[in-house]
Amino acid sequence: MDDMDNFIEYEDEEDLGGGMDEQEREARRRERRRLEKARRRAMGSRPEVSGIDANAWDDIHEVFGDGHDYDWALVDDEEVGYEEEQVKPEMKYQDVFEPSEIRARMLTEDDDIIRAQDIPERMQLATSALSPSANLSTHKNLSENDLDEAAAWVITRLSARKERDFFRPDGIYHRHLPQLVEAITCALRYLFISDFEVPYVWMHKRDYISYFDPDNPKTQVELLSLDDLWRIYTVGQKFRSLLERKSALDALYARLNVRDEYFEAEVRKKVETAEMTADATEWLGMKYREQKKSQFDISFHDDEEQVEARKHKMPSRVSAYELAKKTIVSKGFGIRAHEVVQNFLSDHNTHFVEEQDSVPLEFADKYVDPTSRPSVPADEMLARARMIIATELGKDPLLRQEIRQAFKRNALVSVLPTERGVSKIDAQHPYFNFKYLYNKSAADMLQSPQFLNILAAEAQHLVTVSITLQADAKATFERRLNDAFASDSFSDIARAWNEERSRVIQETLEQHLLPVGVKWTREWIREEAEEYLARQCAQTLRERIDVAPSVGPSMKQGDTPSVLAMSWGKGDPHKDSIAIIFLDEAGRLREHTKLDNLFNPENQDDFIDIIKRRRPDVIGIGGFSIATTKLARRIKELLNSLNQSSNDDSQGTWGEQNRSDESLSTPIIYVHDEVARLYQHSQHAEEEFSALSPLSKYCVGLARYVQSPLNEYAALGSDIAAITFEDEYQQLVPKEKLFTALERTIVDVVNKVGVDINRAVTDPYYQRLLPFISGLGPRKAQVLVKKIASIGGNLVNRDQFIKNGLLTTKIFINAAAFLRIIQDSGPKPSKNRHGEEIDVPDPLDNTRVHPEDYELARKMATDALELDEEDIHDEHPSHVVAVIMQDPDNEKKLDELNLDDFAVNMYRTNQDKKRHTLNVIRQELLRPYGELREKYVLPTEWEVLTMLTGETKATLRTGIIVSVQVVRVKENFVAVRLDSGVEGSIAKKYLTESGLAPNTIVKTGQTLSGVIIEVRLDLPNDTFSVELSACESDVNAGDSQYRRVKHDEMWNHPQFDRDTEMQARKKRAEVDRTRRVIKHPNFHNLNSQQAETYLEKQQRGDVVIRPSSKGSNHLAVTWKVDDKLYQHIDVVELNADPSGQTLGSKLIVDGTHQFSDIDELIVNHIQAMARKVEELMMHEKFRPGSEDDLHLFLRNFVAANPSKSAYGFTLNRKRPGHFNLCYLANKNSTVQTWPVRVTPEAYYLFDTGAAGVPELCDAFKIRQKSMLMNSGLGGAGGGKTPFGARTPGRTPAAAGHATPGHASVRQVGRTPNPYSGTGMPPPGVPPPGGFTPTFNGYGQQFGAGVQAPGFQPPGPPGYGQPPSHGGGGPAGVHPSRAAMIQGNGWGHPY
Repeated sequence: MDDMDNFIEYEDEEDLGGGMDEQEREARRRERRRLEKARRRAMGSRPEVSGIDANAWDDIHEVFGDGHDYDWALVDDEEVGYEEEQVKPEMKYQDVFEPSEIRARMLTEDDDIIRAQDIPERMQLATSALSPSANLSTHKNLSENDLDEAAAWVITRLSARKERDFFRPDGIYHRHLPQLVEAITCALRYLFISDFEVPYVWMHKRDYISYFDPDNPKTQVELLSLDDLWRIYTVGQKFRSLLERKSALDALYARLNVRDEYFEAEVRKKVETAEMTADATEWLGMKYREQKKSQFDISFHDDEEQVEARKHKMPSRVSAYELAKKTIVSKGFGIRAHEVVQNFLSDHNTHFVEEQDSVPLEFADKYVDPTSRPSVPADEMLARARMIIATELGKDPLLRQEIRQAFKRNALVSVLPTERGVSKIDAQHPYFNFKYLYNKSAADMLQSPQFLNILAAEAQHLVTVSITLQADAKATFERRLNDAFASDSFSDIARAWNEERSRVIQETLEQHLLPVGVKWTREWIREEAEEYLARQCAQTLRERIDVAPSVGPSMKQGDTPSVLAMSWGKGDPHKDSIAIIFLDEAGRLREHTKLDNLFNPENQDDFIDIIKRRRPDVIGIGGFSIATTKLARRIKELLNSLNQSSNDDSQGTWGEQNRSDESLSTPIIYVHDEVARLYQHSQHAEEEFSALSPLSKYCVGLARYVQSPLNEYAALGSDIAAITFEDEYQQLVPKEKLFTALERTIVDVVNKVGVDINRAVTDPYYQRLLPFISGLGPRKAQVLVKKIASIGGNLVNRDQFIKNGLLTTKIFINAAAFLRIIQDSGPKPSKNRHGEEIDVPDPLDNTRVHPEDYELARKMATDALELDEEDIHDEHPSHVVAVIMQDPDNEKKLDELNLDDFAVNMYRTNQDKKRHTLNVIRQELLRPYGELREKYVLPTEWEVLTMLTGETKATLRTGIIVSVQVVRVKENFVAVRLDSGVEGSIAKKYLTESGLAPNTIVKTGQTLSGVIIEVRLDLPNDTFSVELSACESDVNAGDSQYRRVKHDEMWNHPQFDRDTEMQARKKRAEVDRTRRVIKHPNFHNLNSQQAETYLEKQQRGDVVIRPSSKGSNHLAVTWKVDDKLYQHIDVVELNADPSGQTLGSKLIVDGTHQFSDIDELIVNHIQAMARKVEELMMHEKFRPGSEDDLHLFLRNFVAANPSKSAYGFTLNRKRPGHFNLCYLANKNSTVQTWPVRVTPEAYYLFDTGAAGVPELCDAFKIRQKSMLMNSGLGGAGGGKTPFGARTPGRTPAAAGHATPGHASVRQVGRTPNPYSGTGMPPPGVPPPGGFTPTFNGYGQQFGAGVQAPGFQPPGPPGYGQPPSHGGGGPAGVHPSRAAMIQGNGWGHPY
């Protein structure tokens, strides 16, 4: 067989005819290839057919293979056709672009929904349209049934001014409260049912939100302002969200499938805030937790398969409340929690307590389960019962709302610095204003940024914030809650239960209600302060954009000027050139150039040529340095010289001279450049003017600002947040709130001005105003421009918005009156000669009159012209409007109309309110889209200085010390320059007190420090300078008093003084530690805590000498009294070395003990006291442990020995180096505590010195005996606290305790302070060294003691003395010792 058979044979295809299509041909080729492969495979399986023997085939196979190695390639070839037959998926832009880019281009699915829905775009967004993260809102509109509830909810949250004027009986507009409610209801209907935006409602529905009296139409009462309308929209959004939350609450209650009368009758009806819905949800979840857990869905096998909804995982941890509720029922309190709340809310108790027949502990003991392990005691069961009822009270939604209201009226805010804040926040720090804020009313912080600053400081861990309730308000709330809970019975059992109920109330307040109130108050103040700051920023923006363009001398208000903008940049003559650009009246760039300077004659001629050719209406100047003032002065000089030369060379015609004068009278102004600074580097500038330099783009921004500040700010988009509207606190406002406030301001002003829709289609820069038109937004404006461009790019009248499907119905109603269509000619017939409807201009389309009021405007024009319908039958309906607009006497004719009567007739005929609309129509017929904005505001002197140098009133004011560089040295003064570039001068008399010549003191280029004496700002002459003093006395005085931040009036002065003193001591200690070098083994540079840590493992009596925080002339001695007990002693150095390298000549302790060196101090003072302490601790009467342990020992001893009294000693842990002597007379008396002071030479019981412990015991016995004898003079003995002693509890009052002849002034129940006096040492005992400590722990000072008749004490009047006894002392005491103890040492109470 020939191998070339059937090679490229296609004849049969032709024979079959040319009728086969391509698919049939391809199928036939595929079949041929299949048959050819089968034929070759068959030939390979039978080698002899091809004439080759089997051995040869084996060799061929071994070298070349069997020919099937590449079958896979043939298989792919066969499948290619099949793959080509598959339909390729359609490529979408989501598959090509990044999600962020799609979002930036507004091409997401949400964007498509926003564009398609017939709802204003801003009303569809959850946040501001300026925000890059703006997304679609899912809220539903209100219904007519919701309006009454919404109006009642909104009206109470509108403003404090409305509450004062309308709600209070003495308010000036109280009688108009029904009209205010009606106005708010109408506003809510327009905003949340009809979907009308605020600008439309304010402009075209104002009659329905204003006061109108048909009987007295001239009476005007402002019910709602524009700000109120925006506030209604904001609060209405919150109410709409509240309705959704309440619906979710109702759904939860329905799912629980329970019946709760308290919830249905009380809670649900009073839910009026988002917090209350959250509280009610939590309360239901707590009360019906088991019902929620037991819910399950029932499904059958034949039910349709449903997509499983995602369920939230429930918490598995069981709360302590749930555990306690399972173990005990709190029936003992006799009233349920919600009944207590109902009593609290009502004027009188409607639910009464069910009395118990046993005291609380006995009642709780009934619920103790003896079989449980571990066993729970009755008091623990009672505590659980208290926790149950406290939790139920604390979770009650109505009670939580009451505590919020209490906090709203009476909350107090206090601030304390942290350890870091104490040192970091100094008197010049911005946070110093509230560093020690104390009990400032929360209501006083709503209209200031102070609380936001406090939160910022707290976030930096500089301060801690505490919010509390006023004491009287808290007491009133607690009393009311107690009254609602307590029993009226007077039995002992009822009193015991009332005490338990009082504990429940305490736990409810502390654990639940007060934390809720604190948390809510914190958020409430924060939100109010943020809204206040956002409003302040918006008001600043309004002041900048609600102004007309700057105009020249011959222009009228509202005209757009041609502008020549110039800038010298940073003003460096070697680097920077002068950029010049010219914009015509339409905002088109006509010319731009650069000049190296204005001193070169050639450059001057070029500049003058531009002025003559372009004849700008305004010349605007801006720059980045103070050198800009030199440019302004130079321009004025050139124009003045040109004006002078023109006057001298007036050879032309009068008209030419007049034109020359006009060009020379061009105003030269500084321009706010904050927007231009952003624009010069923006993407928009690169797209519009790619050929210009950044400085020229900056000039374009200046010129545009002069022509329209509104356009410049609107074009910023989200970059507007980078502009500073509030110098210090703007960064404290969240971006979303700031965007919302700024956007609403721009929307107000844009709709006040209107937008020329035809210009917006062709001018991309002007087009950026369109999104702020009522009803539109970035997405809808984008679609509108594309649709208009698709029909030719020009609209003739407003009807085309509907005819051509450019706007949907609601959007047209919102936007129509704010979209201007400027007319080139008067109205023409609306039908052509063939009778067909055509689009013709309408003069009303260039007015603020809404299309729905066109007939009213035409009627007014017809009446003013006194025409009949027959006179205008064949004319355009608005022909009369064009006639009245062009009539020179139009104002007179319109004034002849009685609009008040017209409005009254319309109201009485059709209930139409049109009084404000009639005024708008009249104004528009006189001046279509007349200018309503204020005049252009030029920057002030300080604003110009800040723009050019960054200096402000705070950085450049009298008394501030600044660094300056000497520029020139003259005979009588020195010229200097500040770092910011501001020029200054220092007069000779302010340079130095010596009176030397300036050139002998300073030289050019030298840097000096100077105090600002005067700031001179002369904007008309373009000069800014300061006068300074460099006198050493002025500079050394510093400027801290001028930089100090004023603290708030509510200031915690005691805490401030304590922390200030502590800081001063720390600084002194730090300084002393760094310089004190004392060569002694016991000296260490440690503070008190470090010294105690060092001595912790040392023996009793060991000592550390260390620097003192009191200054360089003090030392501190710390010695170990006992474990964890250390005494710190202050040592004064006489003639101390200021350098701290050596000791003073004398070391004085307690003012009298003097030592020559440290060794003598340690041996004769510290070790002597240590021996005294050790001696007393070794005595049999000493008891280790605390004072309470000693009290217990004494009581047990006396109980075991009723006929004996007992006393003992223990260490005073609160006053190291002192002991307490505790004495119990009998089992019916109280333990008395007397102080014992240890000195190196003696023990002191009050002022009685004792050389040893036996003498100390004798002194105690004698003093005690004298007390008993003295008490016997006036009445029964026992029970009275001895002179100078104290008792753990209250001193019992017994009759007959007054001393005859001397009235006691000591307050009953007040314990005397044994350390509060100054005493005299006993004879023969060295004085204690002037040591007169005062210890607050022992109560108030003892006012009067017992006094022997005829004895006059040497102490102050009123201080009594113990009596003298002629007899001897107690048994066992030597008479001489007793006499010594009874001597003058008793004379002065300690």
